[in-house]
Amino acid sequence: MFNLPIERKFTLAPLSVILVCIILFLSEPLSSDLLAYDKNELHDFQWWRLITGHFLHTNNMHLVLNTLGLVLLWALHGHYYSTRHYLVILFLLCLGTSIGLLLFAPQMQWYVGLSGVLHGLFILGAYFDIQNKFTSGWIMIAGVWLKVIHEQIYGASEDIAQLIQANVAIDAHLSGTVSGCLVILFYIFNRRTAK
Repeated sequence: MFNLPIERKFTLAPLSVILVCIILFLSEPLSSDLLAYDKNELHDFQWWRLITGHFLHTNNMHLVLNTLGLVLLWALHGHYYSTRHYLVILFLLCLGTSIGLLLFAPQMQWYVGLSGVLHGLFILGAYFDIQNKFTSGWIMIAGVWLKVIHEQIYGASEDIAQLIQANVAIDAHLSGTVSGCLVILFYIFNRRTAK
């Protein structure tokens, strides 16, 4: 039987993220001016943008899609995270995705959105499923990687680009997925050294 993780320790962090995203969306264009991932501003030592840019969105449909993704991942894997654990993971995925963009996607000048982080959260949730003997976790990891590889070869969906009124940041999807895998490697290493 499938039960939603509705206890406060499982819901507080995702609900807080959604609330922050909504507040920042209602604060546009000031929030984007001050908080978006912007390569020029990063070179001027505005390092907070490595984190804050992920909580901004190009339009209301972009916000809705990312929020629905966050809710879906909470429904699937929210029971694996306490509030603190979720926020630490979110911070690491934001940072990892942004650093990946900075180092390996030099053409990306400006970025907003949670989609890269959501890819990392999906990978991590699938890993925790595997740890709990759900073979579907392997299918999820393979599915995310196939999607990311397909995007890298063939590009993003034009329909989604029109919906969010921006280019789909496929490099953020790749960076988020890789960041999720790096966090998994950390868990594996920690588990082995603890034995």
